[in-house]
Amino acid sequence: MTSSVKPPVVHRDAHRSIRDPRYGYHSFEIGSFKFQRDEYFVRVTYPKGTYVVDVGNFLRAMMRDVAWGFFYGWVNFDEVFGTVNRYGTVDVFVGSYNAGYVAASTDFSECFDSATLFTCFKALLKDWTNEGYDPFAAPLETGSPYGSRHGNNDQAVDFQRELADRFVGLPGDSQPRTDARGFPVNRHFDDVPQHEPEVHAEPGFEGQLAAFNLFAYLSRSPVTWNPSVVSIVGESAYCPTSEEHILPILHGNDRVEWFLQLSDEITWQVADKATAAPRAVITMKAGDVAAMPADISHRGFSPKRSMLLVWENMTPGLEQRYASGELAPTAAEF
Repeated sequence: MTSSVKPPVVHRDAHRSIRDPRYGYHSFEIGSFKFQRDEYFVRVTYPKGTYVVDVGNFLRAMMRDVAWGFFYGWVNFDEVFGTVNRYGTVDVFVGSYNAGYVAASTDFSECFDSATLFTCFKALLKDWTNEGYDPFAAPLETGSPYGSRHGNNDQAVDFQRELADRFVGLPGDSQPRTDARGFPVNRHFDDVPQHEPEVHAEPGFEGQLAAFNLFAYLSRSPVTWNPSVVSIVGESAYCPTSEEHILPILHGNDRVEWFLQLSDEITWQVADKATAAPRAVITMKAGDVAAMPADISHRGFSPKRSMLLVWENMTPGLEQRYASGELAPTAAEF
């Protein structure tokens, strides 16, 4: 028996852009979407209407979407616009996971080849990011995203996530230890000890044992809300990050995601992934552990720069097992 469900049409055509002489920025078109910005706002035109958003909020969200390679599952820029990673293709949507938009039939989604969409989004990010503004930084650590086009900040936009191949410090890993990365200690972490542990392996085990000061490592993170990878064991990845101000996206999980609060506190707003309806508010303090279900979206608020360890299960096909209902959306059932 053949399924009657047709696969989505995947757009693979390159994006198109044209410079707006009023503000100096390029507008970008890909598929049925057109992206424009002025001094304050971004306008996304799609077949059913126009979506408008503050340009600062948009650039901070776009920075994560590009830097993370569309991440796991949903990268909601807010309750209306975002992307869904299908691992090879990416959906761009307006209102598809918002009950109000769906009820009004103003929701829209289009599927793109991942590499094609990435090229468009990266070009947009470079063109719309002005000199002196870093969309990866906390608001108090950078300039303004507003105004007409002036210069660029390609160094910030091209910042690469730190990704360990094994475990930081082990032979064969590409990431240096804390004291060799060259980043200064952040102003909020002046009290974090910077000494590194000494490792004395038994004869025959040299090169198989490593240790580093994770708190010192995170105290020197130059960006916010950007999970690095410090260890990989099979399909298991430890992804710590430093957080300040507001997570620029609502992350919609396609698998269970574990959080361990290492310092200070973060308040999480949790919503239903399909409708954006509020489900919970959780404040995590140092030492707290939470498992974020596979059917929610979440956004964090960190009043002081804090440290968070995110554990990701990267098992291929895991998202399909959750989507089909084979696996329950929660880590445990009581």
